[in-house]
Amino acid sequence: MIFLLPVLAVLVSFAMVFFTKPKNQKNIQLLLAFSGAFLLALTFFELLPEVYRASNTKSIALCILAGILLQVFLEFFSKGAEHGHMHLDLKKNSFPLILFLSLSLHALIEGVPIANDGSIIYGILVHKVPVAIILSIFLINSNLKTGYTFLFISLFSLMTPLGGWLAQNSAFVSSYATEFTAVAIGVFLHISTVVLFESSQNHAFNLRKLVVIAVGISLAYFM
Repeated sequence: MIFLLPVLAVLVSFAMVFFTKPKNQKNIQLLLAFSGAFLLALTFFELLPEVYRASNTKSIALCILAGILLQVFLEFFSKGAEHGHMHLDLKKNSFPLILFLSLSLHALIEGVPIANDGSIIYGILVHKVPVAIILSIFLINSNLKTGYTFLFISLFSLMTPLGGWLAQNSAFVSSYATEFTAVAIGVFLHISTVVLFESSQNHAFNLRKLVVIAVGISLAYFM
């Protein structure tokens, strides 16, 4: 069931966009801020203590830094889709393979920690919903064929559960589960901090944003 939740989060978000065609994205930006704070706090409360208990601190730190650098690299190709920014021009008759691969690798990595059945699954779900909404709005409004859009979203929705499945069933991934989780931490740290600083226009903090950030952190504390 836990592996089904990320699939449902993406597909339900896409269905909502497909049928309602939302125009106002201000509330989505607040949801992004909440998701960034919630994911960041869960990463500190749950994942960091777990990986530092399990392995050498320097090797874990290197893996976390590798995760940050990997996410920076992926964003050269995804153009910031993981944190709600889309700056791409898609061709109607061409499946956006580079965008799909970069987002899929990101989703695979973030799926590894959910194999431990911890609270981080909720952080990933809350992160996925606004990103899936913004990605769906972009794909539906682009020149991409509808069939390619459905294919993209369907395959993308499977990537995070696939990461969790590999963590449980792949001998290689399970042998280095702590290191892969540390890489995921680096990805989460980069994504969540960028989301927090980019979810307001002109990078300005406002009361509503501060409230949703505080709520996100408080909720994560009591998970």
